[in-house]
Amino acid sequence: MIVPGSSSQSLAAALAEETGRPLATATYDRFPDGETLAAVPGFEGDSATVVATTDSDGAWVELLQLQDSVREAGADRVTTVIPYMGYARQDRSFGGGEPVSARAMARAISTGTDRVVLVNPHESAVADFYSVPVDVVDAASVLADPLPALHDPLFLAPDGGAIGIAETVRDAYGSGETDYFEKHRDRETGAVTVSPSDAPVGGRDVVVVDDIVATGSTMSEAVGVLTERGAGRVIAACIHPMVAANATTRLRSAGVDRIVGTDTIERGCSVVSVAPVVAEAVVADAVVEEG
Repeated sequence: MIVPGSSSQSLAAALAEETGRPLATATYDRFPDGETLAAVPGFEGDSATVVATTDSDGAWVELLQLQDSVREAGADRVTTVIPYMGYARQDRSFGGGEPVSARAMARAISTGTDRVVLVNPHESAVADFYSVPVDVVDAASVLADPLPALHDPLFLAPDGGAIGIAETVRDAYGSGETDYFEKHRDRETGAVTVSPSDAPVGGRDVVVVDDIVATGSTMSEAVGVLTERGAGRVIAACIHPMVAANATTRLRSAGVDRIVGTDTIERGCSVVSVAPVVAEAVVADAVVEEG
């Protein structure tokens, strides 16, 4: 059965449809003292796929409870799909007693599952923190699906290290060039500015691609530069649309025509599902298990 976390109900339903597996109805309660209780009262079967994005501290607790719930109900094999892994950017310690939070979270999750599926973690090295097998799924290609017809498109990554994401979206779209933003630091003030490297943008439709949009501050600055240089439509595309606080307003004010995100984090701009690519990993695991 597919078991949804409260923040991943739409994705879990889409994954159930993709895999042909039944969708469990989980319950999410909160006690007066603030404690949560996530349960799966109607769970049946000997295997479970828990689908839970961890975009808050409460979501981490809920995920641990769902894992334990299906074990208690008789599941002898559990696969945990984490569409968006919170704390993935806290992947190292800088001394002074700081935790490696991503490692702590991975260790906790590993105790209740046989396997983990991660979708484009911000730092791929976090997969090594789990003590169970991990599959890392690249969902960047699905961002091409909701894109409109583009004029002479340019796909821009936030930096040179993320050019692969832009190339994946460009290849899935079928045409266009790729480039990345360069960061410049003022030696006197320390202020950081960004600009497209060399590619001309005048009159072209530009898709700014990133793995996650949180506050939108860096991307909105980049979009402002594109607008000043005469770009046509500017579309912001991201795998994980956190779009916290006033990120949406900030991006639209900067000149973004639309924001395109997936359902790894379910927001208003989550217009395309990662279910098809996640399903491939889940079904492949089932084949290995049966073999």
